[in-house]
This record gives sequence, C-alpha cells and structure tokens, in this order.
Amino acid sequence: MKDYNRLHGRRRYQEMPYDCGTSLAKYLLCLFNFVFFVAGAVVLGVGIWIASDKHSFIAFTRLIENEELRTQFQQITQPTVIEQAAYILIAAGAFMFLVSFLGYCGALRESRCLLTCYGVFLLIILLMEITAGGLAAAYRNEAERETQAFLKSSVNKYYAAKEKDAVTLMWDYIMASMKCCGVENYEDFRESKKWTEGNKSIPDACCILEGDVAKFQPKYKDCPYKPSDSNSYWKKGCYNTFVELVMENINIAIGIGIGLGLIQLLGIILAFCLCKSINGYIK
Repeated sequence: MKDYNRLHGRRRYQEMPYDCGTSLAKYLLCLFNFVFFVAGAVVLGVGIWIASDKHSFIAFTRLIENEELRTQFQQITQPTVIEQAAYILIAAGAFMFLVSFLGYCGALRESRCLLTCYGVFLLIILLMEITAGGLAAAYRNEAERETQAFLKSSVNKYYAAKEKDAVTLMWDYIMASMKCCGVENYEDFRESKKWTEGNKSIPDACCILEGDVAKFQPKYKDCPYKPSDSNSYWKKGCYNTFVELVMENINIAIGIGIGLGLIQLLGIILAFCLCKSINGYIK
C-alpha cells in the first residue's frame, strides 16, 4: 500500500504534532469564532423568526414585565418596522455566521481551504476600512458633503409623520438621545413628502422631552406645532452634534478603531500561520 501511494504521488494526512504556537493559534481561532458563530446564528434565527411569524413576536413583546423595555419594544412592533428589521437581522446574522463558520470549522478541522477563505475575508474587510478611513481623511470636505447628502436623502425619502418605518424610528431615537433635530436643522423635514402629510412643524423627538426619551413625549404640548428655542432643539443639527461628540471623545474613538483593526489583523495572522503549519505537516 505504501508503494502504491508513493508511486501514484498521493498525499495522506498524518496527525499533526502540535507545538505550543500552533496549538495556541488553533484554540484562539476556535474560541473567538465560536462566540461570533453562536451570536450570528442567534441573530439569523431571530431575523427569520420575525420575518416568518410577526404575530408571535408581537405577542412575545407583550409578555415583557419591565415597563421601560415594553415601551421600547412597542415602538418597533409596527408592521413596516418589523419587516425592515427582520431583513437587517437576516443580512447581519448571515454575514456573521458565514465568516465565523469559516474560521471556526477551518481551525477545528485543520482545513487550509476554509482558513484561507476566512483570512481573505478578514483581509478584504480590513483593507476596505483602511481605504475608507484614508479617503475620508484625504477628502474631508467632500466626505462631509457626501455624508450630509446621504443623511438628508434618508430623511427626505423615508421619514414619515404617520406610518413609521425603521428609518423614521432610527432618526427619532438619534434626535431624542442627542437632543438635536434633522441633519442641519428642522428644515430638512420640509422636503419629505411623507412628513408633510402630517400637520406638525417638527417631529416630537426634536422637542424637549419628559420622562423616558423612548416614549417621545414633549414636555411642552404645543412644541411640535409651534417650536421655539425654549421648547425644542429645532435649530440644532444632528450632524454637527455628532461631530462635536466624536471630537470630545476622539481618543476613545481612535482607541476603538485601532482595537478593532488589531483584532482583525490578529485573526488574519492566526489564520494564515495555522494554514502554513498545517501545510508543513502534510506529507
């Protein structure tokens, strides 16, 4: 049998005599990707559940005893919001599931093919992040204009006064938590056809709120119809507010960015090093 394998040039795998570095790389990859594998599976499962059976999800949210959580879930149980949220969860969960599956199974099964795909995926993601950051820094003014234009288009096309969708709800939470209104100011909503169907001058989330901000309850009842500097944030844009917030915490933002980049880089190095080690033990 040995002569047959030698004559026909066939390769066979022997049990890998691990050294310390190879073992560490394997088990780190397994542990790291197992966590994301489970998280991706949960997110994907919830997304499929919501998409296939909205009524049971709504019934489940009504069983929550915590009043604050129940109020927040009531905001997202509108049909349009649920449908959009389901697709987002499915897309995010599927991506997490796929990438972590490649890393976990590749390390566990010692598969060079899976590990190579995993490393290439992470490398592409890292390069895209670096490219985006570099372009944003090199063309800062253009990046700011394009970002503001994109945010305004989301308001103009999707922000609604009556039937709220995921974009409307997202903007409401942003404005309520950051105490701002629109991208530049309240005038951004005037170009939205879905918003002008109502009779309010500004959204409730632009007003000074009372109690839990997730309820979007204006402290002054006439604020949505007669906004002023004393009862709302109607002239304070969310874009500048966000930029100011980032600049105030620039060290934290840089640290988070570097940390995420190093984690991705570590995953790439471990994947290719383990792949090389496996290749060295194939005979």
